[in-house]
Amino acid sequence: MITRYILRQLTTGTLLVAAGLAVILWLTQSLRLIETIISKGLGMGTFISMTMLLMPSFLVIVLPIALFAVILFTYNRLNGDRELVVMRAVGLGPFGLARPALLLAFVLMLVTYGLTLYVAPLSVETFRETRWKVRNDVAGLVLEAGAFNELEENLTVYVRDTGPDDTLIGLLIHDKRDVAAPVTVMAERGALVQPDSGPPRILMENGNRQEVTPGTGQLSLLYFDRHVMELGSLGGDAGPRYRDARERPLLELLTTTASNESETRKFRVEAHQRLASPLLNISFALIALATMLTGPFNRHGQGRRVIGGVSAMILAQSFGLAAVNLASDSLTLIPLIYVAAIVPGLIALGILARASSGGKAPPVPRATTAGGPS
Repeated sequence: MITRYILRQLTTGTLLVAAGLAVILWLTQSLRLIETIISKGLGMGTFISMTMLLMPSFLVIVLPIALFAVILFTYNRLNGDRELVVMRAVGLGPFGLARPALLLAFVLMLVTYGLTLYVAPLSVETFRETRWKVRNDVAGLVLEAGAFNELEENLTVYVRDTGPDDTLIGLLIHDKRDVAAPVTVMAERGALVQPDSGPPRILMENGNRQEVTPGTGQLSLLYFDRHVMELGSLGGDAGPRYRDARERPLLELLTTTASNESETRKFRVEAHQRLASPLLNISFALIALATMLTGPFNRHGQGRRVIGGVSAMILAQSFGLAAVNLASDSLTLIPLIYVAAIVPGLIALGILARASSGGKAPPVPRATTAGGPS
């Protein structure tokens, strides 16, 4: 009954906090896509569906942190309401009180393994594939009439108006992709075309091409009836899309040898990080439990202890990030990734075990009456 009571509070709180943190991350990352969505004229539905594909990756990050925060909050509240005092009085020790939190941590660890090993890589692959298609789809490109449209860095297109069949009327293109020889092209009309292979192009009719000769500053003017300009990749990749480490399955990360050593190291580190990161659910839960279930009872609150627990969690998280960076430089340091995920939890487990058996349990305050001690 007690386990179910605490577990219900922990589960509800963790879901709410994890959802809040994930939404915050989702909003910050969504801002990166707004420019692409607007320039391609895509709808809100496409924007939401693309950004929602990032949610599994966010959950991998926020679930251990949310669980840690909720355990601290819940047990601190139980302590403040004297509920922990009553539970200890009926014979529950640190591990008995920790049981619901550890049960939830174990379930979240399994959920996180499902995310890291399957759902997150698949969603990242779908997201990157969709973004690549959007960026390289010339049919979806929207050139706003009467405005300067920056298609990619150093390439600006002005269109006076648009006609039937997406014909572009009154074109002005300023191309500074070759910094040493910038080019300005004007044409009466034109159209965007996407060949079967190669980058998209803009086909222009009845215009002129202006270029200043480097060094002399002399203007070169060429009139044309038809002229074709390549638009590069419109901010995307001109060739086949390269699959990032985050979207590859675990077995591929462990066995594939990339064209360069740095990329191979990235594959291996990503694989081991997927295997180690779910363990943070257990470690962070143990840190929070060791913080709240050991030490003497304090009726004025556990502020210092909470600060100490938060500091320990941040230190463990920092150690994990440092381990990933070190392993990225040398694969011999990959075991540090597992050390960072497991050792903080083992230390916290030792503290709990000492409080449960080797050390003294927190004292239970004796009941008092108005006239003094009974």
